[in-house]
Amino acid sequence: MAKEFSLPLYEKIECKNTIQRAFDVTLLLLLVSFLVYRLFSLKNHGFPWFLAFACESWFTFYWGLAVSTKWSPVEYKTYPENLEKWFPDLPNVDMFVTTADPVLEPPIITVNTVLSLLAVDYPVEKLACYVSDDACSPLTFYSLVEASKFAKLWVPFCKKYEVQVRAPFRYFLDDSEALNAFASSEYQQDWLKIKAEYELLVRKTEEAAQKSSVPCDLTGEFAAFYNVERHNHPTIIKIILEHKEIEVPNLVYISREKRPKQPHHYKAGAMNVLTRVSGLMTNAPFLLNVDCDMFVNNPQVVRHAMCQLLGSKNERENAFVQFPQVFYGGSTDDPYGNQFVVLQRYIFHGAVGIQGAFYAGTGCFHRRKVIYGLWPDEAENEVRNHMSFKDDTLPKKFGNSKEFISSFGQALKGNKGTFPNNLSNSLEAACQVASCSYEYGTSWGTKCGWIYGSTAEDSHTGLTIHIKGWKSTLLRPEPPAFMGCAPSGGPETMTQQKRWTTGLMEILVGKNNPIIGTLTAKLRFRMCLAYLLNLIWGLNSIPELFYALLPAYCILNDSHFLPKVEEPAIWIPIAIFVTYNLHTLREYLKTGLSIQAWWNNVRMARITATSAHLFGLLTVILKLLGISDAVFEVTQKDQSNSDGDDTGYVTKFTFNRSAFFIPGTALLLLHLVALLALSLRLQSPVDGAHGVGIGEVFCSLWVVLCFWPFLKGLFERGKYRIPSSTIVKSAALASTFVYFCRT
Repeated sequence: MAKEFSLPLYEKIECKNTIQRAFDVTLLLLLVSFLVYRLFSLKNHGFPWFLAFACESWFTFYWGLAVSTKWSPVEYKTYPENLEKWFPDLPNVDMFVTTADPVLEPPIITVNTVLSLLAVDYPVEKLACYVSDDACSPLTFYSLVEASKFAKLWVPFCKKYEVQVRAPFRYFLDDSEALNAFASSEYQQDWLKIKAEYELLVRKTEEAAQKSSVPCDLTGEFAAFYNVERHNHPTIIKIILEHKEIEVPNLVYISREKRPKQPHHYKAGAMNVLTRVSGLMTNAPFLLNVDCDMFVNNPQVVRHAMCQLLGSKNERENAFVQFPQVFYGGSTDDPYGNQFVVLQRYIFHGAVGIQGAFYAGTGCFHRRKVIYGLWPDEAENEVRNHMSFKDDTLPKKFGNSKEFISSFGQALKGNKGTFPNNLSNSLEAACQVASCSYEYGTSWGTKCGWIYGSTAEDSHTGLTIHIKGWKSTLLRPEPPAFMGCAPSGGPETMTQQKRWTTGLMEILVGKNNPIIGTLTAKLRFRMCLAYLLNLIWGLNSIPELFYALLPAYCILNDSHFLPKVEEPAIWIPIAIFVTYNLHTLREYLKTGLSIQAWWNNVRMARITATSAHLFGLLTVILKLLGISDAVFEVTQKDQSNSDGDDTGYVTKFTFNRSAFFIPGTALLLLHLVALLALSLRLQSPVDGAHGVGIGEVFCSLWVVLCFWPFLKGLFERGKYRIPSSTIVKSAALASTFVYFCRT
């Protein structure tokens, strides 16, 4: 029996972070001491002092949440080489890929992700890959059909030669190994053959994408796409590959039914359809979900996850296993601050030491029974909690498909998953559970499956799982398990950040927020604080914006919000500024990033807080008022992750006509006017004012430095230039603020 083996499957490592804690606590004490000083001196100062006190109170609270989250980080190390010694008969795994727009998410990106999944180092008879196409695009289906032909060559090639990188577009970037004189002639011939086949696949896909209407004749297996509309079509499920005699996993294409005026719940709805369809067809006990751009970078990834999921003494310890998001192709200096290396290293690992990793929406392995809404106690007592199929509660929870309810019973018993002899036998039932009316009156999206009500369905679903008392794990193997493409421009970054902020705010103001989860369920208090740290991004934009306005206001109004240079208290904000920047710089250097990467993230934190996060907050406010609803905005994917922005080692910031760039441009213009007014002595002193100090001037210069890409954008050309309409609107806002300050 497996328990007779002494070789470990994983190891839990509690990280030492004495210096980290010292910095965190020191900074927290400095912030509190400055608040106390401000509180006792409020009566001697005016409005700027009070506003600064309010903002700094929020920053202190926010930093307290960060300190609590980072306090006890934990890492896990897995030993996949020991897995089959413990479990000779490995469980089945269903793999989900989601795509929603063939323009913003080119099919060749999806194809590479699918090919990397089909080729993972795991028994092919144990795997099934399901692709959800929410655009109902014949181009995507055509690309997958062509990719399936290539997969019959690619998968055996990868396993024969133990290829490390199994996404073809990355593998064929480096031909040095194939052209190496020590490589066998057989390998070189196979390599050249496979490369030629891949280039043919790319050429076919690109030619199909260039056609104005459809990529091919809509006959035969493509007939289902005839005369369909993106938001008005029946369910289309196609079995592209079926593992019988070929050594390639199952591959199934799904485009769920959509009808006008019927909610489809964006990605969460697509994930729930994938869950039900896969439950009918293969019903694996474990699910992997990845975005269409996140390819497998470590072929052992499934084994790493199984070490954690199968090796735990108690299932409640591992509801899901999350892998960090790692990005390829972009600048190592993270010019747009969207690679989140430090965030994942400190905040995510800190959360693991409390109740588990956050669910990031991609690169995550789930237990099917957890997705079905079971609580830990129910999962540990499966027989007692499994109800009769005649019981009315199961159709009310999961829908009226008898076939699906039967598959639920099998999943509840912990079966390893069964691949039927013919997947097509499940097609009729699969189309039923993929219909847009199937979920009406059920618990899908509320108590089971991916949770609805937020454009950040990942955080919402992960929070719901943790509220039930489940734990989770974060694994960080080498090489990284998955790699994807980060947004490669200013507009794309802002769109992504706004969507996240909107979704997180929707969770915060919803019925399923972490505070209620702690008070009424099993979410740990410190895990509640960790979730709040993420959910209040939108709220954080308000004090960030006001604090950025304060220096300019004080310069124009000849007042101050910081102690004067001659006052001993001036050393407190100086110490806060120096300690915070040295502390964060240390974190970046310790994770292997550069000083430039640290600075890019510092300035992008200010830029996104006063733009994308602010708009995300406004979106939720409008939704609460019933004026408009939040919309899931797909981010542009770029396989090369470069759109010509890199010039040497410098990446230029890109702009468009979006309103995202109005607040930042207005802030920059305002501070430039304030500094110019100070230098020319044009401001009119207000009676009773205490006079502007050097602290306010320094802070104003700091804001200008943070918005330096916007300053350069005033003088650049093309996409690197801030549009004239944005400049005009920003100038109007800045002029209004200046007028307010001088009246």
